[in-house]
Amino acid sequence: MIAFDLQCSRGHVFEGWFASNESFEDQKLRGLVECPFCSDRAVQRMIPAVSVKKSIRRAPEKGPDYRKLAIEVMEYIRNNFEDVGTKFTSEALKIHYGASEQRNIRGSATEDEEKILSEEGVQFFKLPLARKEEKPPN
Repeated sequence: MIAFDLQCSRGHVFEGWFASNESFEDQKLRGLVECPFCSDRAVQRMIPAVSVKKSIRRAPEKGPDYRKLAIEVMEYIRNNFEDVGTKFTSEALKIHYGASEQRNIRGSATEDEEKILSEEGVQFFKLPLARKEEKPPN
């Protein structure tokens, strides 16, 4: 069902319900649609009211400061991981096999050394870390 706003030639406004637009037109041509106030059969569909929805624009939320986050991660690693430098592979293997105390370490390894660590089941994570005197990337 479709509800139409209708108006007679005398200005009375009323609502009519129809199965379709075609049904309204057919009933109007056959004289079946009339004003309930004055019985006028000169009835027209009114232009429907236009509804415009206004959206409320919010200021975009500020995302995380990735530069600050990178600095915080680098500082955390520097403060909480022992720097073993180029001895990373040997120290990681010693820790893995219990020959050295369990602790957080950081350092560097070649691709061949990384392959050895992987084959031995040593979990590690590669992270580019700026030297202390270097500024972090922009």
